Amino acid sequence: MKFVSKSTLLGAVSLAAASFAVPAQAADITLNFAHVDPAEWTTSKKGAATQVFKNIVEAESGGRIEVQLFPAGSLGGETDLLQNTQDGTLAMSMISGPFSKVCPEASVLDIPYMFPNANVAWKVLDGDFGKQLAEHCLEKTGLRTLAYGETGFRNFTNSKRAIAEPKDMEGLKIRVMTVPLFVEMVKALGGDPTPIPWPEVPTALTTGTVDGQENPISVIYANKFYEMQKYLTLDRHVYGTDFILINESVYQGLTEGDQALLRRAAGIASNVGRAVQQFNSAEGVAKLAAEGMEVTTPTAEQLKAFRDVAQPAVINWLSGEIGSEWIEKLQSAVGEAEASM
Repeated sequence: MKFVSKSTLLGAVSLAAASFAVPAQAADITLNFAHVDPAEWTTSKKGAATQVFKNIVEAESGGRIEVQLFPAGSLGGETDLLQNTQDGTLAMSMISGPFSKVCPEASVLDIPYMFPNANVAWKVLDGDFGKQLAEHCLEKTGLRTLAYGETGFRNFTNSKRAIAEPKDMEGLKIRVMTVPLFVEMVKALGGDPTPIPWPEVPTALTTGTVDGQENPISVIYANKFYEMQKYLTLDRHVYGTDFILINESVYQGLTEGDQALLRRAAGIASNVGRAVQQFNSAEGVAKLAAEGMEVTTPTAEQLKAFRDVAQPAVINWLSGEIGSEWIEKLQSAVGEAEASM
């Protein structure tokens, strides 16, 4: 068996990307596409997805369509990008959590411990449920979801003690996003949820304003939280979703052939982003352990205890916000996906 080094692999990927190059010419259509992640597309999930999308669209359109990328928050934060895509100032964006602010039903995807693994999440999002949710959100927002990407499973870290079951959360002050669903989740688990804006998180962890936080592995490593947090719990409480969005008026201004091209490119791009995220998560756990973090992986029984405590409380709260229809649809879709595997 012949093994390929990482440098050789990245070289092959770069060569493949270069093969998409098209002759320089004036494009008939220009699509501005923004996101907040780094541009480095061998390590950034959104960077990878958007670059692949650009390459495919420009190559397969023969240069008629140009995709201009604006990474790393160069056009603002996700809320800014979302608003600009809605009003048409921006043609496309790749957004995660803030999308539920304009389409509340999308928050069902954040129900804790809903997705047992990434395969189930992909099957649900790429299947009938994902299509139905996309159509519903399109009607409410004027934003078309071309495909779903992956932010990754979120996990708890803290500076006090290992967390293996819900009782270990009791009394811990956990930073959460300024999103009510996450407040309800941590509260149900026995922790003290403390909403803090993202830019203030490192200071809050360093000064002890909070004991811990929750984020995907790649975020934990990239922000060097291992310097402020001793314990990592791989409970995978929420599967974070990215939405590849396009303004509907822009979309409808394209030919059917170009619309199909964008959908096809977005589907491939989302899978590339998912792969990069999966690699970063797997590698990240090893890196965090090497940096001295104590990693706890709850057993199946312990995960059930987390789910049994957190999920009913969040579902009860969320039902009061959006009703039960989309919650029941998701539960059914997850059950069907699990049964088919």
